[in-house]
Amino acid sequence: MLSDKPTAEELEEFFNKDRYATEVTGCKIVEGWKGHGVAELPLTGAHKNALGNVMGGAIFTLADFALAIACNIGQDPTVNLTTTIDYIAATKGTKLTATADCTRDGRRIAFYDVVVTDDEEKLIAKLSIVGYRHVQAK
Repeated sequence: MLSDKPTAEELEEFFNKDRYATEVTGCKIVEGWKGHGVAELPLTGAHKNALGNVMGGAIFTLADFALAIACNIGQDPTVNLTTTIDYIAATKGTKLTATADCTRDGRRIAFYDVVVTDDEEKLIAKLSIVGYRHVQAK
């Protein structure tokens, strides 16, 4: 488990094990501490769907990666239990940023809001996520 305020090196070492988000999709860690995570995704042609827009799955992966940062620092391992996502707009930008923040933190269940914006300051998607915590015996 990571401390409440890990160093950038500790974040990289731990979350780079999420190979789908980091290696396949290209997500990058911006910052993170207990209850807060920010990740970004430089967009390439590989992120586009048949209509030429960024694929919803790429947006979701970025948001889920920001969630992983926010909910796995300084607490028991947490996974995404349910998600509601609203796709607001398509982007013409070159990078997306997802910011995840805890809105209610319980022993086993936690609630998070995630906002995805582009580098043109446009709101791209909003997510409400419920996380489930695997409480470790102490």
